[in-house]
Amino acid sequence: MYPGHLSLYYNYPNSHEASLYSPPFQEENYYYAAPNYRQLVGPPPLALPGEGSAAEPPTSPPPSFVPPQQVEAYAVDPGGIAGCLFSYTYVWLRGFEQFWFYPTFVGRNSVSGYRWTGFNWVYFGIDLRQIQSFTCF
Repeated sequence: MYPGHLSLYYNYPNSHEASLYSPPFQEENYYYAAPNYRQLVGPPPLALPGEGSAAEPPTSPPPSFVPPQQVEAYAVDPGGIAGCLFSYTYVWLRGFEQFWFYPTFVGRNSVSGYRWTGFNWVYFGIDLRQIQSFTCF
């Protein structure tokens, strides 16, 4: 074998010959991961059945006080936070983040709704495992 032809049989990614013999780009061979939407820009696409326009953000700001934190739960049950649907809910996340939240949908592993930024409501979704505790009004 000639030394100049080794790149045909062995992969040397930084060699000039490797770029000459690389296969062409084919988009179907690449996997595009779905983006991690934690905060979405617009409102949800559809309202819940029977709720009409109830999936819209509240028209008024949340209460101006911070409630005392409840006993920390090991895990948040979807059935527990489902009782807070369409009501002002204060949420404490693991990692010391806390905010007012207006839940509009509870799934098996996540909850979505509107988060108060201090100025307006922004559509928001979060994994239930990230919630340390919550209380609703």
